[in-house]
Amino acid sequence: MSKKGLFITFEGADGSGKSTQLAKIFEYLTQNDFECILTREPGGTDLGNKLRDILLNYDGPVSSNCELFLYLADRSQHIETKIKPALLEGKVVLCDRHIDSTVAYQGFARGLDIENLINLNKIATKGLLPDLTIVFDVETEIAMQRVGQTKDRLESEGFEFHKKLRYGYLELAKRFPERIKIINSNNAIDKVFEDTLKLINSYLPKE
Repeated sequence: MSKKGLFITFEGADGSGKSTQLAKIFEYLTQNDFECILTREPGGTDLGNKLRDILLNYDGPVSSNCELFLYLADRSQHIETKIKPALLEGKVVLCDRHIDSTVAYQGFARGLDIENLINLNKIATKGLLPDLTIVFDVETEIAMQRVGQTKDRLESEGFEFHKKLRYGYLELAKRFPERIKIINSNNAIDKVFEDTLKLINSYLPKE
């Protein structure tokens, strides 16, 4: 493939099925000879894994701003040391969560200023945007049922938090329709995969 690379991010609430679809897409692309990397935020680097453990499992109060800057620190390291180098090598980068998680979780759900978050993301990424962001949209009740009983710190937030989160993702898709596409994740896994693959195929380089 060309040396431009392709950067695709997978977004959605916990229980949306995005991680399942990410794994299926990665398997499909590698089987079809695309050079790809699978990564995540937080935790796409060694430093990021340490930050991820704090963010998801710290047993104590975490201020909204502290949470925000930990995510941004993870993202800055991730972009510089993993994502940019892979894109320069012409690889397809598939990332589980990225900039839109920050705006949806810390902005719409936590109540921090949306424009500030967008600008801070630009600083953390030095302006690099995904070529495609897929939001796996699912009804909040269904998403929370899918998560089950064992929850991390963010999964343990209440119904209203997750309802605001879903609204935030849908609003972001309206604001950035050229980049953010919605997939109905209420459907069966195979149907969601079919819809996701069709979308991604329209972005992949043609021989």
